[in-house]
Amino acid sequence: MCRTSLTQFLIERQRAGKINADLRLLLETIARACKAISTRVNKGSLGGGHGSAGSENVQGEIQKNLDVMSNEILLEANEWGGNLAALVSEEMEDVKPTPTHYPRGEYLLLFDPLDGSSNIDVNISVGTIFSVLRCPKGVTVPDEKCFLQPGRDQVAAGFAVYGPTTQFVITVGDGAYGFTLDRESFTFVLTHEKINIPEDTAEFAINASNMRRWEAPVKRYIDECLAGKDGPRGKDFNMRWVASMVADVYRVLSRGGIFMYPRDSKNKDGRLRLMYEANPMAFIVEQAGGAATDGTTRILDIQPHKLHQRIAVVLGSKNEVERVSKYHA
Repeated sequence: MCRTSLTQFLIERQRAGKINADLRLLLETIARACKAISTRVNKGSLGGGHGSAGSENVQGEIQKNLDVMSNEILLEANEWGGNLAALVSEEMEDVKPTPTHYPRGEYLLLFDPLDGSSNIDVNISVGTIFSVLRCPKGVTVPDEKCFLQPGRDQVAAGFAVYGPTTQFVITVGDGAYGFTLDRESFTFVLTHEKINIPEDTAEFAINASNMRRWEAPVKRYIDECLAGKDGPRGKDFNMRWVASMVADVYRVLSRGGIFMYPRDSKNKDGRLRLMYEANPMAFIVEQAGGAATDGTTRILDIQPHKLHQRIAVVLGSKNEVERVSKYHA
């Protein structure tokens, strides 16, 4: 059976006029970097990836060795290709323009190099998330303001999950598609065509340890799920929580569900990053027929005001997300 590779898939999109050659090459470069990160993750302690790097990122979080390695892999892979004007990482404080001795492209890249890195040492799935924007016309040296575009302006987004298999999910605005890394040919192969999230679900993902801090609408929703058949929902729900957004969202894409990281009394703005996590995941989920909100506003319509802005996230099966939004209203 002849399967479609990621390269073939992207060339078909280019021929159909949905992407140009530069965006195709950029997405292929990101995919190659994810393969390299996957190899490092799979080596675990043998590759020196476990343990703390002894440093903090711009968020004030302790970095793992693999956080630093993954960030460097993505930086080195993308700075010289001529597709980017600038990039920014969750691990870095400032924008990194393309070095002047390399050609400068028309796109901006944002990424979380290793999402869920607290799971590295216990061998649970981690991943990479990325978002692609167009650089505003006439800009020669992109700054932070160039990146502060609402999520609806993304031209592409995707993520990789480094689990039992390495999965690569992308959208260029015409649906969400999933690829599996073939370890023998070291090629991403299309295995999940036109992903569709069921509108209804009986599965939710939330960090229940924060229950005492939740706002009333979130507590109401979860209480109703936990009440099961005897409650107002009239059916039993299962709770799942990996504490790795890439793994939790991949599960939602695979079989439906709702993923929630709401604001609470401790994290009044929310916990996840708008630019590196919420926007790309919301784009992918919407392209798969789901919905994504911060509780009151569609995530893709939110105007960012800083690079490392935090936000509440509720995404997944459309009818469940709308129910949570209704409770907030």
